[in-house]
Amino acid sequence: MKFKAFHIIILVLGILSVSCQKEQETATFNAQEKRISTFVTTQLSADTSFRAIYKNGTTRLVVKKGSGDSLSASGTVSFYYAGYIFSSTTITASNLFSTNYKTLADGASWALSDTTAFNILTLNMKNTDFLEGLKRALPGVKGGEECYILFSGKYGYRKRQVGTIPANSALAYHIWVESINNE
Repeated sequence: MKFKAFHIIILVLGILSVSCQKEQETATFNAQEKRISTFVTTQLSADTSFRAIYKNGTTRLVVKKGSGDSLSASGTVSFYYAGYIFSSTTITASNLFSTNYKTLADGASWALSDTTAFNILTLNMKNTDFLEGLKRALPGVKGGEECYILFSGKYGYRKRQVGTIPANSALAYHIWVESINNE
């Protein structure tokens, strides 16, 4: 009888622990979404030509309009990017974790011997092997568009630490769209 009660207590404690972890994770993501909202509001106030597009938990802040067709959910997009850990209400070079944009890398004093790191990135939206936040926010971009795509850790790497990116981190991607193809 004591053995059974002990197992029930352990089970209840385990359930409570998981519940607390989920609540903490939700609170973390909510705080990140508030910081993203503050950043976007500040940017929109600073430049009235900027436009914010909210899609499925992501925000795309368009800082330079593109032209032509919009990327479809099954199209292909080619772009340069800079990825940042979004840990405050600003985006700074100190939070840069990845880029394929040579000018930006040089400005951040990144010395890379592998120049292939600066090749344009092309993603097929049918591919499922990239971040959920990007997959949700990229449809609708146009060739020539410059934007920021921001999302909480919920749509990033979640509980996984990847390189220098801590688990559950909010992310911001500065994107320079070169071209799209919806064929």
